[in-house]
Amino acid sequence: MDNRQAIGSWLSGPRQTAEDMGVDFGYRGEQLGLPEHGPGSIARPGRRIAALFIDWALCLLIAYGLLADRDLQAAGNWAVLVLLVMSILTVGTIGSTPGKRILGLRVLADDGNRLGIGRVIVRSVLLCLAIPALIWDRDGRGLHDRLARAVQVRI
Repeated sequence: MDNRQAIGSWLSGPRQTAEDMGVDFGYRGEQLGLPEHGPGSIARPGRRIAALFIDWALCLLIAYGLLADRDLQAAGNWAVLVLLVMSILTVGTIGSTPGKRILGLRVLADDGNRLGIGRVIVRSVLLCLAIPALIWDRDGRGLHDRLARAVQVRI
């Protein structure tokens, strides 16, 4: 291996190096039997993050207006509780939070069925802890989705 190839693999990252060695990663959701594009495919990170921002803004507004007595600092703390309750209620019943619904996303069990209430609670608690949602697997699922055996798909 010459120096240019070693530097190129270092700059392009471990995935590119593995692909150059013949490893086939496939597309996101392939291991779950989901289509590559269109309805039923894995939701892209940008759309999922945008949905979370919409949900957070709604929760912050609810907390500020109803629970925090118009104290912005207290509203931030209450918003986490509102997000937990909203996530459990909406994902547990219709499979989407308001932000996910607006952006055309839905949360399903990894076998394609509706998510049971126990798994919705696990997923929602882990989402509110934030760190599990920041750790993604190769399919783009956050640790909170992986532990709850859930997947976010496009509608």
